[in-house]
Amino acid sequence: MDKEEFKNLLKKAKLTKSSFSRLLGLKYQSVNTWGNNSRGIPYWVKSWLHLYILNMEYENLKTVLKNSNICDELNKKK
Repeated sequence: MDKEEFKNLLKKAKLTKSSFSRLLGLKYQSVNTWGNNSRGIPYWVKSWLHLYILNMEYENLKTVLKNSNICDELNKKK
């Protein structure tokens, strides 16, 4: 993953480098230098961000379904 993709995934996850580093217990300085010069971005970051984004979408869907009472309506039909 390159620096631009990292920035885009952070944006999609609604995270900043600062919030990402706090969430993971990493030093901001380390995260901030990823993708600069010879400092690559760790291999696990891409999959972690993809799963984080997927989980956010899942949580949003759960909230929408809960607030719509659609599950209550489906249970009544059983």
